[in-house]
Amino acid sequence: MKKELRYIIIGAGMAGILAGIKLLERGETNFTILEKATSLGGTWRENRYPGLTCDVPAHAYTYSFAPNPEWSSYYATGEEIRRYFVKVADDFGVAPYIRYDCEVVDCAFDEASATWTVELASGEKQEAGIVICASGVLHHPKMPDIAGLDSFEGRAMHSARWDDSVKLDGARAGIVGCGSTGIQILTALTGRAAKVVHFQRSPQWIMPVPQFDYTDEQRAAFRKDVKLIDEIRYNKEYWDAIIRFTDGVTNIDGPEMKQIEDLCLQNLETSVKDPVLREKLRPNYRAACKRLIYSWCYYDHAQKPNVTIETGGIERVEPKGVRMKDGTFHELDVLALATGFRADRFIRPATVTGRGGKALDDAWAVRPTAFLAVTLPDFPNFFMLNGPTGPVGNFSLIDIAEAQWKYVDQLIDRLRAGNARAVEPTHEAMAAYEEKRIDAAKKTIFGSGCSSWYLDDTGVPASWPWSYQDFVDAMAKPDFEAYRFAA
Repeated sequence: MKKELRYIIIGAGMAGILAGIKLLERGETNFTILEKATSLGGTWRENRYPGLTCDVPAHAYTYSFAPNPEWSSYYATGEEIRRYFVKVADDFGVAPYIRYDCEVVDCAFDEASATWTVELASGEKQEAGIVICASGVLHHPKMPDIAGLDSFEGRAMHSARWDDSVKLDGARAGIVGCGSTGIQILTALTGRAAKVVHFQRSPQWIMPVPQFDYTDEQRAAFRKDVKLIDEIRYNKEYWDAIIRFTDGVTNIDGPEMKQIEDLCLQNLETSVKDPVLREKLRPNYRAACKRLIYSWCYYDHAQKPNVTIETGGIERVEPKGVRMKDGTFHELDVLALATGFRADRFIRPATVTGRGGKALDDAWAVRPTAFLAVTLPDFPNFFMLNGPTGPVGNFSLIDIAEAQWKYVDQLIDRLRAGNARAVEPTHEAMAAYEEKRIDAAKKTIFGSGCSSWYLDDTGVPASWPWSYQDFVDAMAKPDFEAYRFAA
């Protein structure tokens, strides 16, 4: 006998919208998407700093079922991507199911009724048999621990809390952080600010990539023939690069990683003319140990006369600027803090309590983890999209979430059929997965010696340590023997 299920989806970013669309495709309408903010879009709503682009080609950074012929360029801006998600939510009928200003503060599972009670910051409570956690990873800003930061008389702001009213034209701007965000901000400010100082603890590996605008004629052709979009989305060269990357990550002394490093080093050697600056920009760790930077113009901007690359240590922030440990002082009006996010938070600080009173904070006392990045023992009918230990890299997380949904949907099918009322992985399956994953993760490029947001508090890479294809294969069909189904 078919059973009607009630769902709560947490988060109206890419993954939450996906979950809503997939439920509607099945004819299931008994769900609500709870969003803490006042609009949808996830990371593309949170981030709107100058220069923001995705490092995945635009036509590859779409849902497989929702191509977008209107992309303006090969790599799209953040605002374009946010508008894409708004349009998809409208086009596929998900928008009416989203409730805004609904921050989840607590989720508690009742074993007797196999029901989750979800409490909001307002005090309102909702019940559902299934929770889809699509809260995302990068949405809790990580502030730098720099002495005197509060004393700065100019405007200091985290990149995810950008203040559009701040005057940038003719300003003296400092950028703290050298990940994708810091590099994108630098490329946007060099043509506006009178002076840009880029404070970086360690230089990055820069992979050269093409960037170009699509013409009106090309967009018209995309509208007329979706196959032209598919030729870009499923381009063999693009997918070969993804496979090369994941193979290089898991086989750090293999030919794939050597090819990646050779391409990046050639880019450095041919692009940066000043030998002193070139050495400042030369990484002293393995490529992809941190997230690889894809840029078509960073080295050009780093060499502009109004740019200073500062690799020394910061002593403190003073009211008028930044003092370095060697005594150098940089007078500044604006300080952009491109210092990333708390990548260990996920749904937290919301509390989650599973079967037998098990707290998520206790389950994650050592590190955030999940069985195949999707489920957790003691937390029945609680499914994560882009949860901990999932694949990370320069590829589309939309594709990752779509693969995960297919996996989750097959588990939920057992509940829909009435064969079970709750499902969770066994402790044995979880322990075996984590032991195998940690052993493999330590041998990946992420564990080769650099500091990055890929590492958990114990220094273990918090990522999928096998190939991209291995993940796709794992998501194709659950091993139902690894699960406990409550009758």
